[in-house]
Amino acid sequence: MTGPRQYQWQDEVLAGPGGAMTDEVGVITGPLTLRTTGGPDGTVRFEVQYTDADEWYTLTGSPAAHGDPYALHTAALRAIRAGGGAEAPVPPA
Repeated sequence: MTGPRQYQWQDEVLAGPGGAMTDEVGVITGPLTLRTTGGPDGTVRFEVQYTDADEWYTLTGSPAAHGDPYALHTAALRAIRAGGGAEAPVPPA
């Protein structure tokens, strides 16, 4: 018998002007890596880091309660590329 499934996507992204907002350190800018994890409970978590750094930061607004993890991952990438203190996307109601 297998346990609950967890999905994860990770991509590099260049933050637009104003960067991405994190809970731990505020706005981060420049070349970033976004990691999105969809858990078995339906939550979707977003973490970002400076590309090739060791530390991961929570993208403000994470976790999202429910939603399609891959669609939310691509929405988060778009938001970070746009910058402006990008936060985790909100799943459609």
